Parts: sequence; structure tokens; C-alpha cells
Amino acid sequence: MNSAEWFKDWFNSPYYHLLYNNRNENEAKFFIDNLCSHLNLQPNANVWDLACGKGRHAVCLNNKGYKVVGTDLSKNSIKEASQYSNATLDFYVHDMREPFRINYFDAVFNLFTSIGYFENFNDNFSVFKNIANSLKPNGVFVIDFFNSKKVASTLKTDYIEQRGDITFKIKKQIANNAISKRIEFNANNHQYYFEESVSLLKKEDFENFAKKAGFKIESVFGNYNLEPFDENKSERLIIIFKK
Repeated sequence: MNSAEWFKDWFNSPYYHLLYNNRNENEAKFFIDNLCSHLNLQPNANVWDLACGKGRHAVCLNNKGYKVVGTDLSKNSIKEASQYSNATLDFYVHDMREPFRINYFDAVFNLFTSIGYFENFNDNFSVFKNIANSLKPNGVFVIDFFNSKKVASTLKTDYIEQRGDITFKIKKQIANNAISKRIEFNANNHQYYFEESVSLLKKEDFENFAKKAGFKIESVFGNYNLEPFDENKSERLIIIFKK
């Protein structure tokens, strides 16, 4: 596995979806409900779910009447998400570091810590630039990332996750301002290992990307209830930008 581009292999693996199969659909709907109530988007708004995975947020957005496009680097995720496609919901394989649909969207959502994977730190800014170019004037961009300070202070370094007959042995560490996770397991008499690495991006990092890309910050929240952000206590860092 190419550790620099670890996400290309791991996100496309069926074992990735097995390990993370406990993600809460009700929580996703709750978050989307709160965001859309806050944003008050126009009916039939064009929305981009960037790094959509298997489409759970995209489906929630589409159910609210928006025209939604979901993109993800994982071919397998897009294949599964595409079962929900309809006249106002489409899915495509796409690398967020590449441009996509210029001056097209009213809103872009990047949710559940879906940025910061890249070995080249400047790739994160490339994402911001592409999003800015994809938005119409006054469009909004929502990013939902973990609160890096809280994550670093509560890091569990060594633990096991059991999924059926597969035991995932997980080790985490912090190095070079990133949190890395080594995942080892045996399946079908074959030993596997994957690595994840996510930069410990802080609010200031996102502010810098946004300023360079031409965004202004509209709101900052610390959880899916959209309560104020506290860098010591909040579980999430949710920022709403406006073009």
C-alpha cells in the first residue's frame, strides 16, 4: 500500500466499510436537519456532497428537495451510493483535489472529517480553491471536522474492534501534526494491514485556507446540535463559510 495515498486503497476496501459499519444514520439525518434549518437554502438548490461515501448525507439532503450531486474517490462507495440515484440525485467518482462544475452549486458539504488526508499539506487548500470555484456567488460551504485539540488530548492508542469473526487490532499515534492509525486483521486466511493518517487541522488552518480561497466565515459550531465551539470541550469543529 502506498502510505502517502492510503485513502485510495483503504476507502475502496470492503473491510473499511465493515470496520465503520456502526455509523449512525439517525445522527446524520439530525445533523442535516439542523444545518438546513440554519442555512435556509432555497427550494431546488444545487448541492454538492463532497466525499459522500455511500451517500447517507446526500440522501438526507435530497429528501429535503435539493438537487444533489455526491462525489467520492472510492469507486465501491459510489457504486453502492448509486442505488439511491434519481432525477435529482447523482453520484460520481471524483478526487476533491481536482476542479468540478464551475459556478454551479448553491452549497457544498464536506462532512464527517473528510479532508486532511493528504501528504502534501497544500492539497487541502486546493480543495478549498476548487470548492470556491464550484460555488455561485454568495454560495455556502460547510465543513465538519473533528476537534483536533480534543482528539489529541483523549487519544486511545491501542484497542480492538470486533466485527463478526474479524478482529481489527488498532494502534494510534500522533506524529508530524497528524494522527495515524494502523489497522491489522486476518480475513479469509490472509493477513491485512492498512494505515490512516489525518492532519490535526485546527480552526486557524481552516481560516487560512478560507481567506486564501476568498471565503468569509459565517458561523462556527462544536457539535451536531450547532452549539458554540469550545476548543477544549467540543467533539466537532463545524464551520460555515460564505463565498
